Amino acid sequence: MAPPEGTTGSQLSRRQWAYAFALVTTLFFTWGFAYGLLDVLNAHFQTVFGITKLQSTMLQLAYFGAYFVWAPFAGYFMRRVGYKKGIHIGLTLYSLGAVFFWPSAKFEKYGGFVGSTFVIGCGLATLEVAANSYISVLGTPQFAAARLNFSQGFQGVASFSGPLIAARWFFTGQNATSLGTVQWVYLAVACLGVFLNVLFYFATLPEITEDALAEEIQGAGLQDDQGPFWKQYRCIFGFVAQTAYCGAQIGVAAFAVNFFVDQGVGIDQSKASDLFSFCQITFTFGRFLGVVILNFVDPAFLLATYGFFCSLFCLLVSQLPGYGGVGCMFGLFFFESICYPCIFTLGTKNLGRHTKRGSGLIGVGGGAWYPSAQGALADLAYTRRSYLVPMSGYIAMMLYAIGLVVDQARKSGFRIRNRDELSEKKAPLDNNVQTADNLVSPDTPQEKWLA
Repeated sequence: MAPPEGTTGSQLSRRQWAYAFALVTTLFFTWGFAYGLLDVLNAHFQTVFGITKLQSTMLQLAYFGAYFVWAPFAGYFMRRVGYKKGIHIGLTLYSLGAVFFWPSAKFEKYGGFVGSTFVIGCGLATLEVAANSYISVLGTPQFAAARLNFSQGFQGVASFSGPLIAARWFFTGQNATSLGTVQWVYLAVACLGVFLNVLFYFATLPEITEDALAEEIQGAGLQDDQGPFWKQYRCIFGFVAQTAYCGAQIGVAAFAVNFFVDQGVGIDQSKASDLFSFCQITFTFGRFLGVVILNFVDPAFLLATYGFFCSLFCLLVSQLPGYGGVGCMFGLFFFESICYPCIFTLGTKNLGRHTKRGSGLIGVGGGAWYPSAQGALADLAYTRRSYLVPMSGYIAMMLYAIGLVVDQARKSGFRIRNRDELSEKKAPLDNNVQTADNLVSPDTPQEKWLA
């Protein structure tokens, strides 16, 4: 099947751009809601099924293992048929996985929940590849990180809705030891997926193709996409950084409820779930604040700065008892806020004909094994000490960002302010073309003299 014909984000009218941006942004809310529920299910299943912290991380292993396995196929699929059909298959898998929660809850089978979570993960992996990539290229590379931060801010809004629902319905009264509420919540999730699928079916979504993107960067004199994909080092190392960061972020969130309860300051599971929601609100506030900052500050420099503070606060969380550790957890969630969108947009920047393949590579597979490693340490030692595991992911992310800052400084000088590189590269070429046009123009004295 031939790839669909398309355009670039900068060629869309303002109305087309706003409509496409708003529609695709709804997918982030869908992903955030499922992710927010997933983290609190860990603690709930420990109570209902009597399993250990390590065993409860099978949910994260299934969810993010699906990303690791399925995302590259999703990227290839969208290269062949386009973003819109990729979104349809993602929403279909998402709804099917949510429906499978009903029999899993009815027959109280933990393995059924794990399998259903894997199907949801495949669906969301497809949506992530489509939505992250589409928002990133829906305009100039200069503001790609700001655009993706804004869209993913709504994922943050949905993420704190999940724990709030859990605090009211999963951890109170008879629901604290049953699965009845879980099946109804996920039935509603399935209906949301079906509704969005219908909405996208009747929507007109402009197709942005790799060929058009390649022409755009070549028009600025850039040849970044000319080599084979495995030589796109910014993207390859971006995959490593994103894998490490996502593993760290997911591990931090997966054990947040356990962490608050184990701090020994009288926090029960219901209050801990509320605190986790407040952490997600802090994260969301940081993400929307990041949109403003990224309009002025270079994304690589900001990522390096936030990476340092993530590493610092994660270390403090692992060492400080009581409310000191609780406060540092809030600081950690704040500095996590801009990291994923910045890594993604920096890693897929100016990939041209490799854009969709790169988007499929820079997924969140680290979430499959980091929580398991952290859970094993939490069972052996104290939950607080297990936060030394995600610190390694933040350090890897920070090193990637520092490497990009150094590379940028080597090529075009050190900078803190965000710059439009495509326009800067294109301006001298346009001037050369204008000069050439002036030389051959009939209105010039030279031409008149020759006549």
